[in-house]
Amino acid sequence: MALAITGAVAVRVGAGALSPGAAAHILNASRQATASPAALAPTIQATNPAQAQAPTSAPTPGPSGIKVTGGALVDAATDQILWSKNLDTERPIGSIVKVMTAMVVIEEGNLNQVIRVPKSVLAYLKSQDQPSVAGLKVGDHLTAQELLEALMLPSGCDAAYTLAMTYGPGITAFIAKMNALAQQWDLTSTYFSSFDGLPWPTEYSTWSTPANLIMLGLDAMQSPVFRAIVARSSYRLPAGDGHHGYYWQNANPLIGTWPGSSPYPGAIGIKTGDTKAAKNCLLFEATRGGLTLIGVTLGTPGDDISVTGPVATKVLNWGFAHY
Repeated sequence: MALAITGAVAVRVGAGALSPGAAAHILNASRQATASPAALAPTIQATNPAQAQAPTSAPTPGPSGIKVTGGALVDAATDQILWSKNLDTERPIGSIVKVMTAMVVIEEGNLNQVIRVPKSVLAYLKSQDQPSVAGLKVGDHLTAQELLEALMLPSGCDAAYTLAMTYGPGITAFIAKMNALAQQWDLTSTYFSSFDGLPWPTEYSTWSTPANLIMLGLDAMQSPVFRAIVARSSYRLPAGDGHHGYYWQNANPLIGTWPGSSPYPGAIGIKTGDTKAAKNCLLFEATRGGLTLIGVTLGTPGDDISVTGPVATKVLNWGFAHY
């Protein structure tokens, strides 16, 4: 698949899904993009001259009334950056890390294998500052697929720990796999020091950029397994042989049903994140009228992750209104 890139805009030429390397080159071409879309190139240069589009009339002001330290909005089909702020600034990202956690597991496969929730998870959770959990019971036997639900919907650090211990095997080996996959996918401004997004060893030890997070999201959402999980508002696992019953709600305020959520028509994913340093973050994707937009907002102040819902809603509404 060939690509033609002009400024911050790229066109895919030929069929096929976007490769991680291509995504990297697309977004790296936008290094000069800022919060004002005036920095975007006004035309799309296609390799076939007949496909070239006329210049746009004038730059469209970006979404207003939002409090973020960084963010971006991209057309998921054409990879055109519609809006960005501090696109290449490295920041902590909280539990958005779990997108990569899930992808390491999905890439390795064997999702039907049965995994026992280890007793050591209790000591791990106790050592952390208010980790989000799925409420897993020690000794329960769950499949890797079921643990992915527990990982991505309620953002369970207990599920992340259980998966990392199995797929590493062990924490150190698993984090190494996360960073190796990040390099393979050309996420050159991303580094993972934890498997679940908790601030270890410091609040700033794990980081990424809006550009890299969009790239990560584009790649993750191409996985049917991942895509199906993050689109659910909830998941119920009845009690069965070897495990208790569980009910997990999606913490994404655009999809979930938790108090403070703001369900957004057409939202299809993908992940929340928050720590003291990261504040409230959301990587999100929605589709409307044949147009799919993927975006990220970082550093929204507030006491609860639900504050990211209205911010993402404003960004998406702006995108769908103007593109």
